[in-house]
Amino acid sequence: MIDLCRDKAQLAQVEAAVSAVVRSGQYVLGPEVERLEAELCAYLGCAHALTMSSGTDALLCPLMALGIGAGDAVLLPTYSFFATAGVVARTGARPVFVDVEDTWLTLDPQRLEDALRQHRNVKAVMAVHLFGAPFRVDEIVAICARAGVPLIEDAAQAIGTKYRGRMCGRDGLCAAWSTFPTKNLGGIGDGGFFTTDDKKLADRCRLLRNHGQAEQYKHHVVGGNFRMDAIQATALRVKLQSIEKITATRRQNAERYRRLFSEARLLDRLQLPTDVADRHAYHQFVLRVPADRRDALLAHLREQGIGSAVYYPLPFHLQPCFHDLGGKRGDCPVAERAAASALALPIFQGLTEGEQIEVVGAIGKFAR
Repeated sequence: MIDLCRDKAQLAQVEAAVSAVVRSGQYVLGPEVERLEAELCAYLGCAHALTMSSGTDALLCPLMALGIGAGDAVLLPTYSFFATAGVVARTGARPVFVDVEDTWLTLDPQRLEDALRQHRNVKAVMAVHLFGAPFRVDEIVAICARAGVPLIEDAAQAIGTKYRGRMCGRDGLCAAWSTFPTKNLGGIGDGGFFTTDDKKLADRCRLLRNHGQAEQYKHHVVGGNFRMDAIQATALRVKLQSIEKITATRRQNAERYRRLFSEARLLDRLQLPTDVADRHAYHQFVLRVPADRRDALLAHLREQGIGSAVYYPLPFHLQPCFHDLGGKRGDCPVAERAAASALALPIFQGLTEGEQIEVVGAIGKFAR
């Protein structure tokens, strides 16, 4: 699905930068982390960026900062990576799962509005920019504003994504991002960051990520250890320099797939991902395959040595750990159809045209 070691020149830059950090003796937070945070603010156009130990912690921290906990509800799409729901449950709050729309598989605005009317004590809405496409920002923002509920953007897969001419992550109260190695901006281990234009929230999260202490051994609140290490920060600083090129290359790969699938006359057999009006960053290139053929195609591609993956095979409302919330099959039909039909193909920036031809050729042989 992705080869993280193809860009030898960038790897050499990362190795040199990491060696300098090792020799510096400053390994947790510190100047290198602060430089990365300033560069992220400049790239995304936000006032505050706080690095975190993971994308999961970047989601958890603002929930803690908002005081969300037992007796509260947080509305979120049922179709996403598990962290979106897991962080809500970890605070003691109740995740309320909402179905997605059928085009980009992001939070359905009408279903969200219905859920806001049906549930009490809703303290936040968490919407996900999925696979590199933005959720329906204007509609979701308007719904949250009418309800007086803060919007948290799960932007883990959205670095480089644009909506109405500007980077995603600026429309809600805050946004959480992941720098897991397979992300478009990926580090050399776990990592993430949190962004906001709200200084009060940023200051609170800065406290929380370091055990609630503003000065050593004086803890104003009970926080956690959400700090990023300097080695991750320096690797990300190197990679951030190339993020626009990475985004452009992934978009070129997506367009090549569209041409190859069209030339192979396969568009009546499967559905390609829909592009967006502004900029889809193509963190994933996710096909929709007939449900009765999807798993067989997945197995066929793996037999050919071609990477592919299912994101995500089981929506949150059907997960065993959330059984006590009463979700059942049929509650979220769009997400359930997506879980049965989605299949991701390689789209990473090192992918060659020859490899894409091989991928489409293998799918063509299967379809015959």
